[in-house]
Amino acid sequence: MEQYNLIKSTQQPSYDPITVQPMRDELTSVGCKELLTPEDVDKALNRNDNKTILIVINSVCGCSAGSGRPGVMIALQNSVIPDELYTLFGGMEKDAIDQYRSKYLANHQASSPHIALFRNGEPLAIFKRSDIDRHSAESIASQLIEIFNTECNNTGPSISAKDFEKITHGKYGCYTDLVKDKK
Repeated sequence: MEQYNLIKSTQQPSYDPITVQPMRDELTSVGCKELLTPEDVDKALNRNDNKTILIVINSVCGCSAGSGRPGVMIALQNSVIPDELYTLFGGMEKDAIDQYRSKYLANHQASSPHIALFRNGEPLAIFKRSDIDRHSAESIASQLIEIFNTECNNTGPSISAKDFEKITHGKYGCYTDLVKDKK
């Protein structure tokens, strides 16, 4: 039987947990860990260790499905990636989302979906909905890869090319194509 993420929260989720699980799985399958509580958010971001932290606010919207999640997944196949990878789900972990937005993005417009790279609790780059909507997954991946290559030092990819092909059912190319492209 499948396991679904049900957490104790002061706010009720907006969506059926069973419905959003496949959308969660897309990011967790490439190495993103879920931040389900405000404490999880602080543990991930409230630190000064110079590590790069990728945060993705996942969403049920079409731009998240069509380009946001796939763009992140493709970018994490790069040879340089952030040190740690996290995701929250808009409309689900509302307390965690509130903590993230109020404490770490107080001077930025709330957005879902959303992709951000942090170091020492400060955002280095932010992609809000308007930066994701109407952009291709490849375009988002390209922009993320450029940022990763500049700001990050961790060796990628987040999962093997063969596993990536299996998870994405070859939608973004087969692993042998990815290896050929790197040569």
